[in-house]
Amino acid sequence: MSLEIKVPPVGESITEVVLSRWIKNDGDVVEMDEVIAELESDKATFELTAEQAGTLKTIAAEGDTLAIGAVVCKIEDGGAAPAKADAPKAEEKAVVAQDKTAAPVAEKSGESYATGIPSPAAGKILAEKGIDAAAVKGTGVDGRITKDDAVKAEAGKKPEAPKASAPVAAAAPAGSRGERREKMSPLRRTVAKRLVAVKNETAMLTTFNEVNMKPIMDLRGKYKDQFKEKFGVGLGFMSFFTKAVTEALKDFPAVNGRIEGEELVYNDFADISIAVSAPKGLVVPVIRNAESMTLAQIEKSVLELALKARDSKLTIEEMTGGTFTITNGGVFGSMMSTPIINAPQSAILGMHNIVERPVAEKGEVVIRPMMYVALSYDHRIIDGRESVGFLVRVKQLLEDPARLLLGI
Repeated sequence: MSLEIKVPPVGESITEVVLSRWIKNDGDVVEMDEVIAELESDKATFELTAEQAGTLKTIAAEGDTLAIGAVVCKIEDGGAAPAKADAPKAEEKAVVAQDKTAAPVAEKSGESYATGIPSPAAGKILAEKGIDAAAVKGTGVDGRITKDDAVKAEAGKKPEAPKASAPVAAAAPAGSRGERREKMSPLRRTVAKRLVAVKNETAMLTTFNEVNMKPIMDLRGKYKDQFKEKFGVGLGFMSFFTKAVTEALKDFPAVNGRIEGEELVYNDFADISIAVSAPKGLVVPVIRNAESMTLAQIEKSVLELALKARDSKLTIEEMTGGTFTITNGGVFGSMMSTPIINAPQSAILGMHNIVERPVAEKGEVVIRPMMYVALSYDHRIIDGRESVGFLVRVKQLLEDPARLLLGI
C-alpha cells in the first residue's frame, strides 16, 4: 500500500509552489517525519516531510511548478527500497577485421607523385616572384618543375587566378561568448511584479540628506566590547537607525501609514521591515513593535532574521506586514540610491556607505565620516514637508545619540 504526499497549504495567498530540491532520491528508504524535499513559494522556502515510513517514489521533478494539493511523491510500504533491475550488459564490441597488409596504393594515373613539385632552385624562384607552383607545367622527370620551368614562368604570362571559393566566414571574436538561461524563481517573479506595480501605482519621490556618523562611531568604539559582553551581540548601525526611525515616526505618523482604497490607515506601532539580501533574492523580514525595543533587542532580532534569511528558513509570518522599511545598500558600497517603496507601505529609508569627506563645522573645514540617506515616499499620503521633516529628525537623532536615550 502506498501513501500520496501532496503539496500542503502554505498560506492564504499562495496557490502554487516550485519543487526546488529533492533531499531524498527515488527509491530511498525514509522515516516518518523525515524531510524529503524543499518547496519554494513566492515568499519563503518550506520543507516537505514524509507522512509515513517506507520507500520513496518520486513523481514531480526538481523545478516543477505544483499547485496546492498536487501529488509530489508516493511512499510505499516496506523497509527497503526494491532492488533496481540490473542494467543490461553492454554489448560486446564488434571486432573489425583488419588486413595486415597496408592499404592499397591508389591506382596510378597519368601523373605521378612528382607532378607539380618544384626542385629546390625552382621553388626558390617561384617563391621570390610570387608564382603559384600549381600554375606551372613541369617538364622534368615525372612532371617535376625544373629551374628552367620557373624562369620561363617568370618571363611568361602570370598564372590564372584560382577559382573563387565559397566566402570565408568572419573570424569569431576571441574569448568565451557562452550564455545560460534560468527559470525565474517564484520569489524573483513576485519581486519583479511588485516593484513594477509600485512604480506604476504610486506617486513615488525621493528626498536626500547626509548624516555625520562620527558621534555614533565614537559611541560604538567606546562601548562595543562591554555591549557584546553583556548582551552577547555586536553593536551595529542598524539598531541606531531603527531606533531613530521609530522615534521620528511618532512625530510624522503619515510616514508610518498606508492607503487602503479611499482610506488612510495610520499605525500607532512601528513594525520595521529590514531588507536582507538572501541567496534566492531580496527578502524583507519584520521586527515587530520595534518602538518598544532596546538597542540590544533590535540587534538580536536583526541577527536572528538575517541568519534565517541566509538559510532560507524565514516563515511567511516573519515576512508579512511591516509599516516602514530600512534598506542598507552601504554594505555593498552604494554611495547613493533611490530605494523603491515596499508596498503597501508608504516610505522606505535607504542607508549608504560611510565616506570621509570635508565638511564645514563652526566655520572650519574638517574631515568627517559622512553617510548619504534617502527617503523614498508615496506623495499621495506624505507631503514634502513631512518627508523632509522626517529625514531631518532622523539626522538629528543619529548625530546626537543621547536624544535616543532621552527621547528628545
